Parts: sequence; structure tokens; C-alpha cells
Amino acid sequence: MNAPFAPDRLAAAPPRAPKAPPARRRLLPWGLAVLLLAGGGYLYSRLTAPAADAGLMTAPVTRGDVEETVIATGTLKPSKLVAVGSQASGRITSVKVRLGEKVKAGDLVAQIDSVTQQNALHTAEAALANVRAQKVEKEATLRLNELTLERQTRMVAQKAVSQADYESAEAAVKVTRAQLAALEAQIAEAQIGVETARADLGYTRITAPIDGTVLSIVAQEGQTVNATQSAPTIVILGRLDMMTVRSEISEADIVKVATGMPLSFSILGEPERRYDGRLEFIEPAPEAIKTDSSFTTSSTSSSSSSSSSSSSSSSSSAIYYIGLFDVPNPDGRLRTYMTAEVHIILGQAKNVLTVPATALERNGQGFAVRVVGADGSLSRRPVEVGLNDKVTAEIRSGLTAGERVVTGEMTAGTKTSERGGPPSPMGF
Repeated sequence: MNAPFAPDRLAAAPPRAPKAPPARRRLLPWGLAVLLLAGGGYLYSRLTAPAADAGLMTAPVTRGDVEETVIATGTLKPSKLVAVGSQASGRITSVKVRLGEKVKAGDLVAQIDSVTQQNALHTAEAALANVRAQKVEKEATLRLNELTLERQTRMVAQKAVSQADYESAEAAVKVTRAQLAALEAQIAEAQIGVETARADLGYTRITAPIDGTVLSIVAQEGQTVNATQSAPTIVILGRLDMMTVRSEISEADIVKVATGMPLSFSILGEPERRYDGRLEFIEPAPEAIKTDSSFTTSSTSSSSSSSSSSSSSSSSSAIYYIGLFDVPNPDGRLRTYMTAEVHIILGQAKNVLTVPATALERNGQGFAVRVVGADGSLSRRPVEVGLNDKVTAEIRSGLTAGERVVTGEMTAGTKTSERGGPPSPMGF
């Protein structure tokens, strides 16, 4: 059954918009496509266009500290290092110290068999006693001769004795006095012999000449030492509370340094810890002077050939001058013969503008850098350079903090996390 007709429904329906012509409907998609292509092309050209600093490594201008130094290799030694030897020959009966033990000056270090030295002392003392006894005898003889001379003097005046007897008595007195003088000299000689024998006996007791630490025991108990030609070393002592650093300064750098300059050094075991000091002395000649061939006295042709060869070898080798300075070592952390990396400070600048040294370019008598602008453009700008440690350079004028400078060019295949920045160590 059909629904009744409702005139109000026709009145409520909205009127329909007139339809566009068929040709206009076909052109609208094509216009949108053209606009999309144009926008994409512009965006692609902006993204792919090379920047002025493309392929360059850059770094910012920052504030920091710069320290210009001369680097030298040093060796640590005790401020006092003594090889304690023996002046007496014989068998070592005992060693009284242990390795690493601290001793005082005068402490007994070792004992050498002293039988021979004791016998020599007894012999010298006996010889001295013998000469003294002879002196006593001659003194008695002199007294007797003097009395005889006095008697002969009185009697010759009275014509009771002959002149010959008087002269004989006078000569006897003079001879006896001369013999006494000779005996006095022999006594002095015998006393020297006793003192020498006593000293030789004392040499059998090896004592420490300084306060220090036993660094090495060279001769052991029971070993026989012969001091006839040279003094054999028994132990080596060193004073470790104060260390001396012997630094080798190359001839190229020696003209830059002077005594009194501040310095710092570190050891291989603790490269992060810094020890400070001052250069105290520079030896006037390198250690190669000890083997200078000009000191040889031989005039043979073979010696001349050897000397010229030695001179040639010496001239071709590197020359180093020794710079010395002391450093306290209260905790004993620094040890004998450690290697030190010494930095002699030529100049310091703190909280100054700095750039990597690789950013500097020679510009006549001065320097220039390439600066990257905010829009990526490059410009070359002269700068005044202060201290330069070959890694970081001080900029005194020409740049401001935050600007970026060119430090180099990237090679093919170099990846960077930021355009123009240095590549990461791992290549990512």
C-alpha cells in the first residue's frame, strides 16, 4: 500500500549545486599535479645544492688555555746515588743490610775477613815499639857521652888528658844526637805505618757514607773481593726522598730554554698525574764529549782511521743536552730510573680565544683562516696568532667566540655526523 503524499518533505530538501562543465572537471587534477611537481623540484634543488663549505672540516672558535712547551725525555735518579765499595781485599764474612732497607750514615753495611789487616796492624805496632826502645837506648847513651864530654872538658883544661881524648868525647856526643834524630824519624814513619794498618783494618768494616735506601746488593756473603786494582762495589745506596730528573733536550730546542723556566713532567705509569718544577741547570756540553775522538793520543794510522770513523759517527747521531732539576719524593712514588715526559713551559695563555692549529694558513708574514658564515659562505680573514703548541693556537684578534673556521678537507668516503665537522674516530 502506497504511503500518503507529504508536500513538506519536498520543501525541506536543500537545492543541489549546479554541476561544473565536463572540461573544467578534467583540468583540475592536472593543475594539482603541476603544482606538486614544481614544489618538489624546488625542494629537491634546495636539498641537493652544494653548500659553500661542502667537503670541508670545520671547528668552532672557543675559549681555553694554551701552553707552548718543549718536550724532552727524562730519567729519574736519586739526588744522591753512591756505590759503596771496599778498599780492603778479602772474603766477605757478612752482609748486614737487606734490599730496600733504610740506613743512616755510619751504619755497618758489610764485614770483610780482617785477619790479615789485624796482623799487619800488630806488626806495625811492634815496629813502632822497637824504634821507641832504640830511642830510649840512644838517649841513655847520649847522657853518658855528655857526662864524659863534661869531664873531658875539665880535664883537658888541667892538662890531665890529651886533646885527642877530648875530641873523641865531643864527637861521640854529636854522633849520638844524630842517631837520636834518625830514630825520631823512624818513629814517625812507624807511627804512619800503624795508622795505615789501623785504617786498613777499618776498611774491613763497610759503613754507609750517607743516609739512604739500599737499592742493590752487588756482592754476597762469602764472596772474595780484590781491591788491589779497583774498589769492588758491595752495595748501592740512594737518597729517595729527593729525586733528580736528567732530561735530554735536543739541540733544536736547547736555544729556546733557559734555567729557571717552569716545567712539568709525568711518568708512564701515571700519565694523568702532573709533577711541577723548575729547570735548575743545563750541562754546558752533551755527554758525547766523553767519547770525543780528539782526546785520543795515539798517532798511528789505524787510530786516525778509527778516530775519523768515530767522529763521523758522532756527527751523524742526535745531540742532546742534559737539563737537571730536583723534585721532592716524600711518598716514594717516584722510583729510580723511571722514564719521565718533561714539558718545559715557554709560555702560557689562559682563557683566550683558540682554534685548532690546522686552521692556520700562512699569509705573507702573518696568518689567516677561512671562516664559515651563518649562510654557509666562506671568507678568508687575517688573524693575529699568539702561542701555538702545534695542536691549539691562541687568537689575539680577528675572530670571535662561536665562529667556525675551516680546519681541513674531507677525503672521499669520509663520513661526518655534521656537515663540515670532523669525522668520528670509528668512521660512523
